[in-house]
Amino acid sequence: MEPLPITVVSDVVCPWCFIGKRRLEKAIAMRPDVPVEVRWHPYFLNDWVPREGISRTDYLTIKFGSVERYRQMATRIIAAAAEEGLDYRLDKISRQPNTLDCHRLILWAGESGDAGRMKQRLMELYFTEGADLSDREVLVRAAVDCGLDGERVRALLASDTDVDSVTQAAEQARRAGIDGVPCFIVGNVLAVSGAQAPDFLAGVIDRAVAERARRAGAEPPHAAGPGAG
Repeated sequence: MEPLPITVVSDVVCPWCFIGKRRLEKAIAMRPDVPVEVRWHPYFLNDWVPREGISRTDYLTIKFGSVERYRQMATRIIAAAAEEGLDYRLDKISRQPNTLDCHRLILWAGESGDAGRMKQRLMELYFTEGADLSDREVLVRAAVDCGLDGERVRALLASDTDVDSVTQAAEQARRAGIDGVPCFIVGNVLAVSGAQAPDFLAGVIDRAVAERARRAGAEPPHAAGPGAG
């Protein structure tokens, strides 16, 4: 069976994306007979945050009205993360980054087949360790943690390499009507928004496999070429 493509549109600093990634992994594990290829598509949850980032307090005040208001809202998110074995340490985060460089790292890690590993490492740095993802050296260390060459990554980050391609990919997702993440596009035939439960996502995988088979069976036979027969 050809691997089933699963495109995940998400952002590194989205807590539901953090949770959704883990739930997708559980769903995939529930369907061991279905080979999949997970693709990570960039999305800017906060495209207004400057490249150098801003203080977390300023960010929460601008976006949610106050730190306390977000703290109340985040209670459910923190509990949901804990249920999935994830540690969202809200009080450790002191700076809100722009995630363009994070998505560049994920793209480069994908060249060696480790995009998912890089995505996970960046999310852990942000949500669990409270690291500043707008700090270039933090990103270089993350790259090294995931097996990339630190000096090469440092040079790439200092350049404009893939800035346009990542930005255009993120804009493409918005133009396609995606206004909430995570969004899972399964088999190029079904799209699901939100950090859905693993059993639900496993069911979506089943439906995508069935739909792909149905479409393949419905394709007309290829016409014979000139002189054939």
